[in-house]
Amino acid sequence: MSSFRLNPLPGFCVKSKALQDTVVPIFINIAWDSNVPPPPPASEDAIQKAMLGELNNAWFVPVIVSDLRDDKDKAGQPSLVIDCVFNTAIKSRTLKDPDFKAFIIELSLQRVEAHTSLLLSRQVGTPNIASKGKPQSRQVLVPGPLFPPGQPHHKSDTKTNLIQELDPPADASSPPRIKTILKSAPNSHTPTWTWFMAQSKICIVINVPNVTHAHIPNSTLDVEPRKVILHIPPLYDLVVDLDASNARSGSNHGIHSKGAIELKSLRDLDVDGANAEWRVAEKVIVLLV
Repeated sequence: MSSFRLNPLPGFCVKSKALQDTVVPIFINIAWDSNVPPPPPASEDAIQKAMLGELNNAWFVPVIVSDLRDDKDKAGQPSLVIDCVFNTAIKSRTLKDPDFKAFIIELSLQRVEAHTSLLLSRQVGTPNIASKGKPQSRQVLVPGPLFPPGQPHHKSDTKTNLIQELDPPADASSPPRIKTILKSAPNSHTPTWTWFMAQSKICIVINVPNVTHAHIPNSTLDVEPRKVILHIPPLYDLVVDLDASNARSGSNHGIHSKGAIELKSLRDLDVDGANAEWRVAEKVIVLLV
């Protein structure tokens, strides 16, 4: 993990409303910071496929989302503001290419929805302001592998066990012994989670409000093609088993979370391309698979 401070520069602003509450406007500041991981290198064809939402495309755009904060609109009425911060590498294309800008706006709406649990209207406006208030500076924690080699924040992450690839079981016919993992934390709780598509990636957002820096060294997040296992002793244990039937899913399997049935039928998880980040301010772990 790489820890650094964001000092976002304003880009442009998008105005929407939550479908649950159409009275209070929500302003999304699209901002830039060179410390945010850039998108991976890709051909124009791969980028176009991602913009069209093709699920088997591997190109994605990292974005760091702030917390919601209170503000007022130009009429003095209550409003909410949130920042979506992208790497400056995509700034030029976003401002010059209307289709790419629409893609970035939709991505921002999706990420805000995942972070806040709000459903946002797609009838958006673009106020003639660079940002609603100043985008907030803050400390963030991002996985080193998201950064390209040569960048200061790039790390192999070989010293962290937040993401691990599970070895195949010696006897493939034997069921995985999940219970042995869970026994070490009898007082742990099952965190809530949700998911959405971020271009070709499945983005799983797990709520971990009580996690601190002290818990991370002993935490594991294991990814298999059909399973995610989160273990944060002594706080949380979660097993998302995409092959488990609804009837036999235990309380710690979390398969009844919102949208889990759709996730089961989507596709296998991308083990080799898995990345995770613990967002301290947002109190979530975000897994891209």
